[in-house]
Order: sequence, then structure tokens, then C-alpha cells
Amino acid sequence: MLPFKLDMDRIALDPWGSPEDIGATTVDGPILVAGKLLFGSFDTPVSGGLYSATKGKYRVTYPFHEHATLLDGELAITDEQSGETVVYGPGDSWIIAKGTAVLWNIRSPMIRKSYLATTVDL
Repeated sequence: MLPFKLDMDRIALDPWGSPEDIGATTVDGPILVAGKLLFGSFDTPVSGGLYSATKGKYRVTYPFHEHATLLDGELAITDEQSGETVVYGPGDSWIIAKGTAVLWNIRSPMIRKSYLATTVDL
């Protein structure tokens, strides 16, 4: 079991670089991203762990299906096809389908999320 609680200790994450290093495009930055895989690997069909990013905006088309819960910070995600924007705070969750183009607007100095991703087509 991997618990992710709002009051848990914040373990150090590994630097992953910029949004470009994870397949995204920076719109307003610079942004630094970090993460820690705690389940699976980048080569397995299911993986999960922790992810963080600093303040700014980036665009990404999701290469996997994701369920995530925001642990720290404030984030607005815009579905670029529908134009719908949802603002998330600690404890809020979302599901984003593989192939969805979104704009991330990180409004706080930093966000941290827990996530579970799968590349399996449904």
C-alpha cells in the first residue's frame, strides 16, 4: 500500500528538468519539474508516484491516462478542446484521458501531486 495523505512528510523528489524534458511546452516560466516513481517504471503499462512543478504555465498532450490528487499548492487545468478550466487545491483529484491536450497553470510557488498513470488503451 502506498498512502498519500495531505499531512504526510514531503519526501525529496528527483529533478526531472523542465516541462520540455517530460514532453510538454513551457508557455510561461521557467518551470522546474521533479518526481519520484514509487510504483512501476516509465516502461511498464502502469506507474505512479509523486510529481511537482514550480509556478508557471505549460501545455501537454497526455501520453497516458492519469488519476491524480493535488497534495500541495493551487493549479488550474484547462482542457484545450472544450475550453473548460477547473481550479484545484490540496485534496482535489482529477482523471485525464490519454490524448487530451491541456494547459497547466500553476498558480502557487509550487504544486505536488500523487498520481497513477496507465498507457493501456481502454
